[in-house]
Amino acid sequence: MIKVIVASHKEYRMPEEPMYLPLQVGAEGKESIGYTRDDTGDNISSKNSTYCELTGMYYAWKNVDADFLGLVHYRRHFAGSSLPFSKDPFDRILTETEATEHLRDFDIIVPSKRRYFIESLYSHYDHTLDGKHLRVAYRIIAKYFPEYIGCCNRVYRRTWGYMFNMMITSRELFAEYCEWLFFILSKMENVMDKTAENSSYTDFEKRLYGRVSEILFNVWIDYKVRKGLTIKELKCIHMESVNWAKKGTAFLEAKFLGKKYEESF
Repeated sequence: MIKVIVASHKEYRMPEEPMYLPLQVGAEGKESIGYTRDDTGDNISSKNSTYCELTGMYYAWKNVDADFLGLVHYRRHFAGSSLPFSKDPFDRILTETEATEHLRDFDIIVPSKRRYFIESLYSHYDHTLDGKHLRVAYRIIAKYFPEYIGCCNRVYRRTWGYMFNMMITSRELFAEYCEWLFFILSKMENVMDKTAENSSYTDFEKRLYGRVSEILFNVWIDYKVRKGLTIKELKCIHMESVNWAKKGTAFLEAKFLGKKYEESF
């Protein structure tokens, strides 16, 4: 059985496939929107303002019983092939049958590579957000997981990555990744909480652990691929229109003018 949580903080149209589990992330202290809440069972719902959709990933890891686990977003899904030319994006979402077939042949499903071309993953993060976050993560990996440091170096230098914290994989691999990731993030919190600067972050800036995890996912993937992990890349469907002109302008302003991101796009 496959269960893929759909992380959402608001009511939204959801896929009808039974493998999808709509999950209200950051539910602690909020009114119910009719979905499973991430503040039940073993949870870190209270960290949603800094961990973003990772509170949903943690919930799935600790509370969802399935052979395969995954995460997508209410605004982003894996593409299937059922009705590829339909104008309704929900007709093009990955089905359970398709996911099952992919997982027979591959260990993990991830979104297609996002390419930055003129930026490495590290320089892009440094220009748009704050490279200090990745440097802190690097030191923690070097101390506690030195076998990953070569992978970390490679990933930080790459001009592409698997983004959005989206994946579908076996329960065993999902749990292995979560153990590794949340350990690193907890150590990061210990460091970041000691800086007065952290208390002055805006709501946008506080979401740093969710963003750092996107890069760390690539470090873990790089390490596992060298151990034989097989990957299936699928296109990512955006359920809402993306203002690519605005996004591209912000990207170039960050690189050449030093203007940090102040909002999501």
